[in-house]
Amino acid sequence: MANPVIRRATVADASLISELGARTFTETFAPDNSPANMTAYLAASFNPRQQIAELSDPSAVFLIAEILGSANGYAMLRAGPVPEAITGENPIELVRLYVSQDAIGTGVGAALIMDCLSESRRLGHKTIWLGVWERNHRAQVFYRKWGFAEVGTHVFELGEDRQTDLLMQRSLFH
Repeated sequence: MANPVIRRATVADASLISELGARTFTETFAPDNSPANMTAYLAASFNPRQQIAELSDPSAVFLIAEILGSANGYAMLRAGPVPEAITGENPIELVRLYVSQDAIGTGVGAALIMDCLSESRRLGHKTIWLGVWERNHRAQVFYRKWGFAEVGTHVFELGEDRQTDLLMQRSLFH
């Protein structure tokens, strides 16, 4: 299997990000959530207009992972307001790190997280943080492996379902 290649996304990738985001989110979370809540969240979060807005945001960076020219995952970083539990200096949020089911175990997630850490440092940040669903144990193990530690919780709204996300952070210099 070829190694993943990471590239920066542009507004021209809005349709790709919409499709990849909706597909990977569905693969990961549909079994544990109601169809109505999934439909509401997907419609609001992964429509092309929303993706154009996010890709145009100067505080956001999108990285796409491709294997042999096919997109298998992506990550989104964004600088901005942080929850009170995030105490690290000059933080940036890892908003999303999504990998398609068929690419799990191929190095896509590792390649994306390494590029996210490098890009965050390049942008001058000293801390990276994220929210991960309390029931997404596989992702929690992945983030702990990369040095993230739990520092609190916050509410994530999936349609009408108020869920608990664990807040995790790590220094970009360890």
